[in-house]
Amino acid sequence: MLYAIRIPLADILVRGYSGWNSRRALQVVDQVFPKDAAVQPSLVIVYFGGNDSMGPHSSGLGPHVPLPEYVENMRKIAFHLKSLSENTRIIFLSCPPVNEEVVRKGTSAIFSEIDRTNEACHRYSDACLELCREIDVKAVDLFNAIQKRDDWMNVCFTDGIHFSAEGSKIVVEEILRILKEAEWEPCLHWKSLPTEFGEDSPCDMVAADGKTTINISECTFHREIQWD
Repeated sequence: MLYAIRIPLADILVRGYSGWNSRRALQVVDQVFPKDAAVQPSLVIVYFGGNDSMGPHSSGLGPHVPLPEYVENMRKIAFHLKSLSENTRIIFLSCPPVNEEVVRKGTSAIFSEIDRTNEACHRYSDACLELCREIDVKAVDLFNAIQKRDDWMNVCFTDGIHFSAEGSKIVVEEILRILKEAEWEPCLHWKSLPTEFGEDSPCDMVAADGKTTINISECTFHREIQWD
């Protein structure tokens, strides 16, 4: 959704590593975001915590990361991103809640039992938010943002864990709110970004008068959701 909003205002690179945790991310953050890159990102949105907060497996394997280590991993990731350039902005997304009943019923012949609780999600979310206040990083409180809807457990997930379209809308709204309110120079809210090659052209859509053209490079009427 965020990708669709910003076309053609920005280049967005999505790096979603399925099943990863903060420990594994820390091992490759300097490869994904090398300090010597010719162009550094203007904004990095980071989400880890859901897998970290899973209960530990008796084998010692699995995505669980103890809370103190999770906090330090996120701190190191933030410091690395801050070092990329003085204009690189960061937003952390905290751990969201889950629909515990659906998760418990979601048995699989492939995976061992999945241990996800909202008590753990809440602790990891609070720890992420506290870290962000400490190191001056913008953060979205997903744990509470998702639960603002009375029917969140039924409409915000596809499987009790991963976001549905409704859940994703909440995430986008919260990110846009931060981008709008942040006192960053330059402003990174989509309405403030210049449109690339947005000048009028005879190749634009022909107007109803049949003689002129209409520049639709910044039109939003075709979008199902009119984002603020």
